[in-house]
Amino acid sequence: MALAAPDPAPTVSGLALSGPPPVRGHIATTACMETLQVGYLHAVAAAAGCSLAQPFPDHGIDWHVSHTAPGHAVDDEVTIKVQLKATYQIAPDPPGPTFAFTLDNDHLVKLARSPVSVHKILVVMIVPRGQEDWLRAGHDRLSLRHCCYWINLAGHAVTGRRRTTVRIPTSRIFDDRALCEIMTRVGAGGRP
Repeated sequence: MALAAPDPAPTVSGLALSGPPPVRGHIATTACMETLQVGYLHAVAAAAGCSLAQPFPDHGIDWHVSHTAPGHAVDDEVTIKVQLKATYQIAPDPPGPTFAFTLDNDHLVKLARSPVSVHKILVVMIVPRGQEDWLRAGHDRLSLRHCCYWINLAGHAVTGRRRTTVRIPTSRIFDDRALCEIMTRVGAGGRP
């Protein structure tokens, strides 16, 4: 007598999924995307040994990230300002050296101002369209999908009537190493 083998559990990126899909809340997807990118920022800052502060009101800048290290030449603690954006309209792992992202001109003017006393960066998160694909947990990891990329837009020109498209380098993945390198450059008196 032959026994049928059970169907393997479905997986996403090697992490097993089990049971029926959960009933998700009815918060707007864009609000959930904002929460997801804040979680990503918190994880990166924690791994980089940085502290976070949220300005209130924010005036177009979402977070202040600070890094303390004895090697900083300007001060023992340096800070950058971070503006977060998220989109599901760009496919993960964009091909080519850059991808296009459109900003309202008011946001771009704030991010492009130069010179500044505190540098600013834009961090853009590409997320899957469906919330059920945003993260997976396993015994050895929590995977957040897909990725954040960063750019310093200081000096960038406004080119559109109300919105301007900027090019985000795919080589600038925003992770703990990138954040430490940004802070090292700023701590030496340079730009992000």
